[in-house]
Amino acid sequence: MIAWGAYEKHWAWSPVGNNMSTPLTFEATTPIIQLEPKRGSYFVVVISSETIDQYPKKRSTRVVIELDDKVKYSCGLNHYGDGNFFIIIAKKHLQKLKKEVGQQVHYRIYPDPNPLGVKEPETLLILIAQDQGLKKKYDALTDGKKRSLIYGIKGVKDVDLQVKKILEFLN
Repeated sequence: MIAWGAYEKHWAWSPVGNNMSTPLTFEATTPIIQLEPKRGSYFVVVISSETIDQYPKKRSTRVVIELDDKVKYSCGLNHYGDGNFFIIIAKKHLQKLKKEVGQQVHYRIYPDPNPLGVKEPETLLILIAQDQGLKKKYDALTDGKKRSLIYGIKGVKDVDLQVKKILEFLN
């Protein structure tokens, strides 16, 4: 396991394309670390609070991360515990990158153009378009609650069951 101190020594970032017409993009090369078991043993890259503070929504920013120009996905930021943040790297991504704990990875992060970070299912869109009361309730949800609803119906193939789950969630 690589400790935080090892991360600090190797961390460097550079802003890329920081003008009003392009989103803030930051790049760095840093070691992949593994959190201790009591924190989930996740494989992560740590991102400084100074970087995240550059975004208008700060820690609430959903980002897209690109790793070594081979892996790209939407994600949220997690608190590291010392004011900094981390992004979890799934094992399947580590395998695709052919990387292990302690090895350097180059990452690029920028705000996710989709603030939810996930596509809204067609059933949900049709339902809220047809019922203004449901739309109002849906619009009042936090982005996190919207994602919970979406993930709750995403794997359901039966449209009637999707509708039932949406109605249960929103009422």
